[in-house]
Amino acid sequence: QLPTGLYKKVLLILHDSVLPYMNEPTLMMDFLTVAYGIGGAVSLLALNGLFILIHQHNLEYPDFYKKLYNLLDPSIFHMRYRARFFHLADLFLSSSHLPAYLVAAFIKRLARLALTATPETLLMIIPFIFNLFRRHPACKVLLHRPGGPADMSEDPYLMEEEEPSESKALESSLWEIQSLQNHYHPDVAKAAAVLNQSLSEREDDISELLDLSAYELFDKEVKKKAVNVPLEFEQVQGLFGKKNDIFVEHFSLD
Repeated sequence: QLPTGLYKKVLLILHDSVLPYMNEPTLMMDFLTVAYGIGGAVSLLALNGLFILIHQHNLEYPDFYKKLYNLLDPSIFHMRYRARFFHLADLFLSSSHLPAYLVAAFIKRLARLALTATPETLLMIIPFIFNLFRRHPACKVLLHRPGGPADMSEDPYLMEEEEPSESKALESSLWEIQSLQNHYHPDVAKAAAVLNQSLSEREDDISELLDLSAYELFDKEVKKKAVNVPLEFEQVQGLFGKKNDIFVEHFSLD
């Protein structure tokens, strides 16, 4: 048993300062799997080490994706290590061998969480979801279901279900992203509007969006050039029209 603070310090450096220098990195399997099951920030930080063991040392972890799925809750968007988590989640969900029900469950959970997310988070989550559709075309039934019902009385997706295979995500639709097309932030509404178009095969680069902050988003809006928008049919020249301009010129000469 380690204090939470010590867990974080160890896991922060484990993947690049410890594992590469061990003769048998697989000795850390038990430590990392236990840390991954703790939850919260400790689980997020354990992902780096698990990623190395899974991809380089053939670690088999049957419940890995189930726990990764259950890490997705509203707090994930506000954690200090959010960018690291979504970078690794993007890698883990890149395999074309993943079953459609699993990817659909991740898509639906992210879409549901997006309803209460901040604009800077949404600008990262929406392209993330669309990239999953590009990698896994079988999940496009969430966008277009030929022969399906025109309307649903309720969403069959079970948000509280911990097992992705039992969440009924493939039976649902992506109404959450459609609702974001009416978002108050124009960039979010524009990103969500891609849902109405045919998705291109090229994936969106989300690397620059992982660390997007509210300050950067606000600063971008402030620096936008103002566009002259006519407020009346005839644009007024000066307070009293042309006479005012002549008066000002005469007054300045005096």
